Amino acid sequence: MKCFVTGATGFLGSHVARQLLSRGTELRLLVRPTSRLDNIADLSAEHVTGDLRDLQSLKTGMSGCEFVFHVAADYRLWSRNGQELYDSNVEGTRNVLAAARDSGVRRVIYTSSVATMGFGNNGRLTDEKTPVTLSNMIGDYKRSKFMAEQLVMAAARAGQNVVIVNPTTPIGERDIKPTPTGRIVVDFLRRKFPAYVDTGLNLVDVADCAYGHLLAMEKAVPGERYILGGENLTLKQILDKLAAITGLPSPKVKLPYAVAYATGVVDTLVSGTIMRREPRVTLDSVRMGRKKMFITSAKAERELGWNPGPVDGALRRAVEWFRANGYAP
Repeated sequence: MKCFVTGATGFLGSHVARQLLSRGTELRLLVRPTSRLDNIADLSAEHVTGDLRDLQSLKTGMSGCEFVFHVAADYRLWSRNGQELYDSNVEGTRNVLAAARDSGVRRVIYTSSVATMGFGNNGRLTDEKTPVTLSNMIGDYKRSKFMAEQLVMAAARAGQNVVIVNPTTPIGERDIKPTPTGRIVVDFLRRKFPAYVDTGLNLVDVADCAYGHLLAMEKAVPGERYILGGENLTLKQILDKLAAITGLPSPKVKLPYAVAYATGVVDTLVSGTIMRREPRVTLDSVRMGRKKMFITSAKAERELGWNPGPVDGALRRAVEWFRANGYAP
């Protein structure tokens, strides 16, 4: 079996590639000319230099492949040029789908995000059927991922064999950017978490999440979406877990939403607009945090045999990796 993987140089994609290799899969990985290769340097896989925006490079990479894992995404909650996220996440996905059709690929496994789901304040857990529209999406990242997912669902309705996985917030080693979730860990290790806000998210071990992609390849119903999540935790609970792992103090001050919002406005204006560098606290991230992103993975458990483990081990691996690689003392 031969598979083509986009995003293998990144966090989740590198784990998907490793899971595939552990099964003896022949791999071909899309690599941009500017990509850091740290995460795949030790992998026995063929590299194809290209870009999601370059249709021909995608066709070259997919030639002779049975499955395509489209894991790559521009995952940023702030950008000086928001159009870049739409170019990669929406148009890039359009190109992947077109290249897969032209190349005779058997199935495309598309990595979406739990960010495309609908979240309310009614205390109910979100699932794949929770109502949501584009107007509910906050910021360019969420909007671009929602639009890309709609493209994939339209392709499924037209008869293309595509399935969608919606990871929550993976945590673990090899988060080289790091992702916004990884930054929570790094900021905690650097003692830059003097206070916390009343928000929550679902953490999943990145290795379990990668395995969920393989289950989707094997068992998913074409055109269906599957949330791949682990534990629903408040931000305070996550910080307390990090404190137990590291021995560092967990913040005790809870920041009111109004104060967090004002901080996001000021930091986005000063750092983002005036100084033209990424804000530490983006306004979009504060707005997203107003709702707890708690979910249920019951559908994946029922239809794919999804059975994720606790996240404590993944948090510990993340801490060890960030420290070993110089992200934190």
